[in-house]
Amino acid sequence: MLDKNGIAKRIAKELQDGYFVNLGIGIPTLVANYIPQGIDVEFQSENGVLGMGPFPFEGEEDADIINAGKQTITTMPGASFFDSATSFSMIRGQHVDLTILGAMEVSESGDIANWKIPGKMVKGMGGAMDLVASAENIIVAMMHTNKAGKSKLLKKCSLPLTGVNCVKKVVTNLALMEITEDGFKLLERAPGVSVEEIENATEGKLIIEGEIPEMTI
Repeated sequence: MLDKNGIAKRIAKELQDGYFVNLGIGIPTLVANYIPQGIDVEFQSENGVLGMGPFPFEGEEDADIINAGKQTITTMPGASFFDSATSFSMIRGQHVDLTILGAMEVSESGDIANWKIPGKMVKGMGGAMDLVASAENIIVAMMHTNKAGKSKLLKKCSLPLTGVNCVKKVVTNLALMEITEDGFKLLERAPGVSVEEIENATEGKLIIEGEIPEMTI
């Protein structure tokens, strides 16, 4: 199965030349480290950065240059900084081609819950609500099960929703799936992972058609 970097590497293969891409907190931030050769993309962060690069090497961090998750980042030549009003105008104006988010739960109909667990203190929703309301192409990066081994790919989300019927694809440590009208359609399985293992770890409806290829990372 994949680790977090493996998930990010597989998602990076979904990038297309010329894309403007928003990276959410967590696993999605790692995608900037694995841009395929020959692909030119611009990474946007809702705290006001366009042109994010990979994470800095140890000792080269600049505490004033951070992403939305308050992690230190690098910037590419031509990068720009701006206020939140401008950043959210980009997002709400649908100028972002691809949004990559983490999630605590995803339903078989494409609902996403990624901002709150009732009873636990949270700082706020951040830009998540705007991103899922405005983006037309959302890929979720997440672990297939929680720490207790229970599926995070559900028939219906149990946590407060961030967005409804908005997720297009999900990449987990076990599989790549597409959200369809009928449920999670299995497209690829992680290296060394069987279809049966994916079935056992998925509570929501899993659609399996033909031979499922193994991912190439």
